[in-house]
Amino acid sequence: MSSNKNAKKANLLDHHSIKHILDESVTEIVTTKGYPEDVRLSNIRLFLGSIVIVIALFAQFYNKKFPQNRNFLIGCILSYPFIFHELMTSKLPRFSDIYTLTIASADPQSKAAKPTVELSKSVTSWFTKDGVLVEGLLWKDVEALVDKYARESKKSK
Repeated sequence: MSSNKNAKKANLLDHHSIKHILDESVTEIVTTKGYPEDVRLSNIRLFLGSIVIVIALFAQFYNKKFPQNRNFLIGCILSYPFIFHELMTSKLPRFSDIYTLTIASADPQSKAAKPTVELSKSVTSWFTKDGVLVEGLLWKDVEALVDKYARESKKSK
Protein backbone atom coordinates (compact mmCIF):
# COMPACT_ATOMS: atom_id res chain seq x y z
CA MET A 1 0.00 0.00 0.00
CA SER A 2 2.91 2.38 0.51
CA SER A 3 3.57 2.46 -3.24
CA ASN A 4 0.05 3.84 -3.81
CA LYS A 5 0.83 6.72 -1.45
CA ASN A 6 3.45 8.06 -3.91
CA ALA A 7 1.50 7.18 -7.08
CA LYS A 8 1.08 9.98 -9.59
CA LYS A 9 -2.53 10.44 -10.53
CA ALA A 10 -3.98 12.47 -13.39
CA ASN A 11 -7.45 13.50 -14.36
CA LEU A 12 -7.88 11.48 -17.55
CA LEU A 13 -10.31 14.06 -18.93
CA ASP A 14 -7.72 16.85 -18.66
CA HIS A 15 -4.92 16.58 -21.20
CA HIS A 16 -2.92 19.31 -19.39
CA SER A 17 -2.88 17.18 -16.24
CA ILE A 18 -1.77 14.12 -18.19
CA LYS A 19 0.96 16.01 -20.04
CA HIS A 20 2.23 17.64 -16.84
CA ILE A 21 2.62 14.28 -15.08
CA LEU A 22 4.27 12.71 -18.12
CA ASP A 23 6.69 15.62 -18.59
CA GLU A 24 7.59 15.61 -14.90
CA SER A 25 8.23 11.85 -14.96
CA VAL A 26 10.25 12.04 -18.18
CA THR A 27 12.47 14.72 -16.61
CA GLU A 28 13.09 12.46 -13.61
CA ILE A 29 13.95 9.50 -15.86
CA VAL A 30 16.32 11.44 -18.13
CA THR A 31 18.17 13.12 -15.24
CA THR A 32 18.49 9.76 -13.49
CA LYS A 33 20.17 8.43 -16.65
CA GLY A 34 22.91 11.05 -16.17
CA TYR A 35 21.77 13.71 -18.61
CA PRO A 36 21.63 17.21 -17.13
CA GLU A 37 18.34 19.08 -17.36
CA ASP A 38 18.56 21.98 -19.76
CA VAL A 39 16.41 24.75 -18.30
CA ARG A 40 17.20 27.32 -20.98
CA LEU A 41 13.92 26.59 -22.76
CA SER A 42 11.97 27.09 -19.53
CA ASN A 43 13.80 30.34 -18.88
CA ILE A 44 13.02 31.55 -22.40
CA ARG A 45 9.34 30.66 -21.94
CA LEU A 46 9.28 32.57 -18.63
CA PHE A 47 10.86 35.60 -20.30
CA LEU A 48 8.41 35.45 -23.21
CA GLY A 49 5.55 35.02 -20.75
CA SER A 50 6.69 38.19 -19.01
CA ILE A 51 6.63 40.01 -22.34
CA VAL A 52 3.09 38.77 -22.98
CA ILE A 53 2.03 40.01 -19.53
CA VAL A 54 3.52 43.44 -20.24
CA ILE A 55 1.70 43.52 -23.60
CA ALA A 56 -1.55 42.53 -21.85
CA LEU A 57 -1.06 45.29 -19.29
CA PHE A 58 -0.49 47.82 -22.07
CA ALA A 59 -3.63 46.58 -23.80
CA GLN A 60 -5.65 46.85 -20.59
CA PHE A 61 -4.46 50.27 -19.51
CA TYR A 62 -3.90 51.88 -22.92
CA ASN A 63 -5.07 55.49 -22.69
CA LYS A 64 -7.62 55.21 -25.52
CA LYS A 65 -11.05 53.60 -25.34
CA PHE A 66 -12.12 50.60 -27.41
CA PRO A 67 -12.93 51.86 -30.85
CA GLN A 68 -9.77 53.97 -31.01
CA ASN A 69 -7.41 51.27 -29.66
CA ARG A 70 -8.74 48.47 -31.87
CA ASN A 71 -5.55 48.09 -33.95
CA PHE A 72 -3.39 48.05 -30.84
CA LEU A 73 -5.56 45.31 -29.26
CA ILE A 74 -5.47 43.25 -32.43
CA GLY A 75 -1.67 43.52 -32.46
CA CYS A 76 -1.49 42.35 -28.83
CA ILE A 77 -3.79 39.41 -29.48
CA LEU A 78 -1.95 38.34 -32.62
CA SER A 79 1.47 38.52 -30.95
CA TYR A 80 0.67 35.80 -28.40
CA PRO A 81 0.63 32.69 -30.65
CA PHE A 82 3.73 33.87 -32.51
CA ILE A 83 5.68 34.28 -29.30
CA PHE A 84 4.89 30.76 -28.05
CA HIS A 85 4.87 28.90 -31.35
CA GLU A 86 7.81 26.44 -31.52
CA LEU A 87 8.89 25.93 -27.92
CA MET A 88 7.66 22.44 -26.99
CA THR A 89 9.76 19.29 -26.98
CA SER A 90 6.92 17.05 -25.92
CA LYS A 91 3.45 17.21 -27.38
CA LEU A 92 0.03 15.99 -26.40
CA PRO A 93 -2.42 17.62 -28.79
CA ARG A 94 -5.88 18.48 -27.55
CA PHE A 95 -8.40 15.68 -28.16
CA SER A 96 -5.58 13.23 -28.88
CA ASP A 97 -4.16 10.43 -26.78
CA ILE A 98 -0.80 10.38 -28.62
CA TYR A 99 2.08 11.76 -26.54
CA THR A 100 5.18 12.59 -28.57
CA LEU A 101 8.55 12.94 -26.89
CA THR A 102 11.51 14.26 -28.88
CA ILE A 103 15.15 14.10 -27.82
CA ALA A 104 17.47 16.36 -29.77
CA SER A 105 20.95 17.74 -29.38
CA ALA A 106 21.15 21.13 -27.71
CA ASP A 107 23.44 22.24 -30.55
CA PRO A 108 22.41 20.41 -33.73
CA GLN A 109 25.23 22.04 -35.74
CA SER A 110 27.93 20.59 -33.47
CA LYS A 111 30.15 17.79 -34.78
CA ALA A 112 29.14 15.72 -31.74
CA ALA A 113 25.41 16.27 -32.39
CA LYS A 114 23.32 13.17 -32.78
CA PRO A 115 20.19 12.75 -34.87
CA THR A 116 16.88 13.52 -33.23
CA VAL A 117 14.90 10.54 -31.92
CA GLU A 118 11.20 10.51 -31.23
CA LEU A 119 8.66 8.42 -29.34
CA SER A 120 4.96 8.65 -30.13
CA LYS A 121 2.64 6.50 -28.08
CA SER A 122 -0.86 6.50 -26.67
CA VAL A 123 -1.03 7.72 -23.07
CA THR A 124 -3.46 4.89 -22.36
CA SER A 125 -0.50 2.52 -22.32
CA TRP A 126 0.94 4.31 -19.25
CA PHE A 127 -2.15 5.09 -17.17
CA THR A 128 -4.64 2.85 -15.41
CA LYS A 129 -8.36 3.43 -15.89
CA ASP A 130 -8.28 5.36 -12.58
CA GLY A 131 -5.66 7.80 -13.90
CA VAL A 132 -2.69 6.39 -11.99
CA LEU A 133 0.59 6.53 -13.91
CA VAL A 134 2.28 3.14 -14.24
CA GLU A 135 5.79 4.54 -13.96
CA GLY A 136 7.51 1.27 -14.77
CA LEU A 137 5.99 1.19 -18.26
CA LEU A 138 6.81 4.84 -18.92
CA TRP A 139 10.31 4.33 -17.52
CA LYS A 140 10.91 1.42 -19.91
CA ASP A 141 9.77 3.38 -22.97
CA VAL A 142 11.69 6.56 -22.12
CA GLU A 143 14.80 4.62 -21.16
CA ALA A 144 14.67 2.82 -24.53
CA LEU A 145 14.39 6.19 -26.29
CA VAL A 146 17.34 7.61 -24.33
CA ASP A 147 19.38 4.49 -25.11
CA LYS A 148 18.46 4.80 -28.80
CA TYR A 149 19.61 8.43 -28.75
CA ALA A 150 22.87 7.43 -27.07
CA ARG A 151 23.51 4.76 -29.75
CA GLU A 152 22.77 7.05 -32.70
CA SER A 153 25.67 8.58 -34.53
CA LYS A 154 25.92 11.60 -36.79
CA LYS A 155 26.52 9.26 -39.76
CA SER A 156 23.06 7.72 -39.51
CA LYS A 157 21.44 11.08 -40.26
